[in-house]
Parts: sequence; structure tokens; C-alpha cells
Amino acid sequence: MLSGQSRYRRERRGSRKFGLFPGPGRARNSNEGVECSPAPGAVSKMLMSPRNKATARIKASDVLVPDKLYFRIGEVSRLCHLPAYVLRFWETEFPQLRPVKSTTGQRMYRRKDVENVLHIKQLLYEQGFTIAGARQHLRAEVKADRTQAPLPFPAPAAANIKHIRQGLNEILTMLSARR
Repeated sequence: MLSGQSRYRRERRGSRKFGLFPGPGRARNSNEGVECSPAPGAVSKMLMSPRNKATARIKASDVLVPDKLYFRIGEVSRLCHLPAYVLRFWETEFPQLRPVKSTTGQRMYRRKDVENVLHIKQLLYEQGFTIAGARQHLRAEVKADRTQAPLPFPAPAAANIKHIRQGLNEILTMLSARR
């Protein structure tokens, strides 16, 4: 008489032939030994490689953010095509994402927060950054923004300076002639 555990192992070992349990080197979602006909229109999705599926996603740069003061997490989730749990996780990983919480505890994202989410999504999903790499990249962007840019005063032309100097000299000669 076999114990329950060894019978399970024998059944599992025998069923590998039919692709029911993954064996070494097999993917868990393998469809070996299973015949089914795809739904109409699903053939193109089945033939699409994982890399093409990733590029078929909506890019962060294609999203238009509505002109509102605050967005709830569900709205941001729909806008950015991300699940809400990803947004909550990113709040813990990126200090730039700090949505305000309402009196009821709802996360209220400002427009700047939504733009940050889209930028983080672009870094992670489109450019292939890791979370740590994206965090570093965002920190470097903030440091670059903090450096003071020169004031946008137009550089005076040499001819203008000569003209101004000549006018001041004329005023000086008029004042000195009165004394």
C-alpha cells in the first residue's frame, strides 16, 4: 500500500507527459498537449511576443492629464494605465510621490504628482531603469534643476556702452561748466 505522498509524486510524475505540471525547464503556463482554438481576433495577441506586448502598451508621453486640482488614486490608475497597488508601492519607493490624504483617508494626487507618476512609468517601463536607477536618475534631475541659471538679461552691445559713456561725459561737462 502506498502512502498519500508517494502516490501524489507518482501521479505528478506521470502527468508531466501531458503538460499538466511543469517539469524542469518548462514554463508553468505551457500549453503542451492541450488543443484549443483561439477566439476570433485573439490570434494576433497570441502571436505577439512579450517584447511586442510591452511596446504595444500606451506610452507615458501619450497620456493627457485633465486640468483638475486633485485626482483620486482610481483616476490616476486609469490615466496612467497602472494598478492602484503599483501607485501605492511607488509612494514608498520614490520620495517625489507624496499625495495628500483627504479627511477620509483617500489619496489625493495633484497634477504634479500625476506627471511624476508618468515620468517614473516612462523610466521604469519604457527606458528599462530599475527602481533604484530611476530613483537616482530623478535625484540627479532635481540637483540639475537646483543649479541657478544665469539671469536672462540681454548682454549690452559695445556700441550701446560707448553711447551711454558719451552721454554721461556730456552731462559731466555740463555740470562742471556750471561751477
